[in-house]
Amino acid sequence: MTVSAMSATPKKSLKLFSGSSHPELAEEVAKQLDVTVTPQAAYQFANGEIFVRYDESVRGCDAFVIQSHCSPLNDAIMEQLIMVDALKRASAKRITVVIPFYGYARQDKKHKGREPISARLMADLFKTAGADRIMVVDLHTDQIQGFFDGPVDHLMAQKVLADYIHENYSDERITVVSPDSGRVRVAEKWADDLGGTPLAFIHKTRDPTKPNQVVANRVVGDVEGRLCVLVDDMIDTGGTITKATEQLLEAGAKDVIIASTHAVLSGPAVERLSNCGAKEVVLTNTLPIPEERRFSNLTELSIAPLVAEAIHQVFEDGSVTSLFDGRA
Repeated sequence: MTVSAMSATPKKSLKLFSGSSHPELAEEVAKQLDVTVTPQAAYQFANGEIFVRYDESVRGCDAFVIQSHCSPLNDAIMEQLIMVDALKRASAKRITVVIPFYGYARQDKKHKGREPISARLMADLFKTAGADRIMVVDLHTDQIQGFFDGPVDHLMAQKVLADYIHENYSDERITVVSPDSGRVRVAEKWADDLGGTPLAFIHKTRDPTKPNQVVANRVVGDVEGRLCVLVDDMIDTGGTITKATEQLLEAGAKDVIIASTHAVLSGPAVERLSNCGAKEVVLTNTLPIPEERRFSNLTELSIAPLVAEAIHQVFEDGSVTSLFDGRA
């Protein structure tokens, strides 16, 4: 074929790449997009160094690299950084880092002197590696979007969770509850999505002579005889959310549904969630939940359709904001 016979406009090509931390989610996203996960060789040397090589050409492609930052968290982050570097050096046209759970998101500011802002360091690392764009689900705080010098698509799992609550508990008298005063704004959005339900929060009282210890909790809002939907972005050890559940039941709540995006589930979390009295714990699959960390009142919802639609919009130069009624 002569040069003149070639099309002047190159054909766009979407390729999806998956790290090793949560391949099940990547496969779900690939199925939604009607593509396959690009094959690669990935392994660790004896000393722990990570190696990645793609099995096919990636030149000129629109690359989406999906990896959740779960345990071992630092290995997951490093693997994704190396994947991005490999794509950049192999001439991928655009690289979008898809991070369903963003590691170090809780270190987004300094509380005291001589502390790091690790969430900013993460953004810098991905920019240096060669990422053109970042796509994340439910950041711990919205301002982390400003740490990355480029486009950030902040996807919200709230719609997935709220739709489930609406479909299964629409006949209940619902109150949306924030586990602390700092997340009331998020709870307000939940209340709107559920049709303007009442709002409550747990007010924490502290003794200044006992640092980092909550002395007493007080429920602020109408919860008596109502189904309380207790919302948060992540459940790590489960201490805060389970204490809030017990407090709501003591205050007269009819039942408590815990709804959260990220199932970190460290240490005693499973035991606490199983025994706190919550009717149901609704989580998404931004992080893998191994069989041994599952429990009887757990419901897992898939975030794959949302992530896949956002990837499709980015690839087609469409609007990600339109997926969230203009709020993203």
